[in-house]
Amino acid sequence: MTTDSGRRGGAAAMGRPRVTSRAALERLAFALFARQGFDATTVDDIAAAAGIGRRTFFRYFASKNDLVWGDFEDHLQMLRRLLEEADPALPAMEAIRRAVVEFNRFDPDEVPWHRQRMRLILEVPTLHADATLRYASWREIITGFVARRTGLPAASTVPRLAGNVVLAAAVSAYEQWLSAEDGAALADLLDETLRQVTAGLGAVLDPAGAASGS
Repeated sequence: MTTDSGRRGGAAAMGRPRVTSRAALERLAFALFARQGFDATTVDDIAAAAGIGRRTFFRYFASKNDLVWGDFEDHLQMLRRLLEEADPALPAMEAIRRAVVEFNRFDPDEVPWHRQRMRLILEVPTLHADATLRYASWREIITGFVARRTGLPAASTVPRLAGNVVLAAAVSAYEQWLSAEDGAALADLLDETLRQVTAGLGAVLDPAGAASGS
């Protein structure tokens, strides 16, 4: 998979098959980003390498930035579902920890691509504004869950605090994962980071049950 994607630079010129799926176009673009840099790679570059026209590219993705994020909006639905299906008997922070860790589990074949995706999102300055908007949607899911569990308005301090702190913790775990040289698993880093957050926020969200999370 990675070998084919990494060698599609001259697809149109050499008569190779056209890219015909979102996933394949994404992989090809990631290979170009790795070789040329994100900012230096244009939509025209990606389309030419894929053997498709600009109009076809835009049928798959609204923009080059959108390509980097992949199916982010669909994935958010998974996070929302994991929280909705959480055992009501679990303390809120324990339910969040389990959901976020599960949400960030990937098949081994997908891990290298996800690592490259997150490196772009967290390290390319021109993607930071996009990240702010996308992560606001992620944070709102956590905030809404805490609001429902506590009976507080989503705009009140505690749900907002939980949303911001959990997002910051997840981003910190990702930064550690990208910089780690020991091959630490992303799920383990998220689990460790969120357990530390649970120790603090648990006392606010679940005064009677903060100590019961495992």
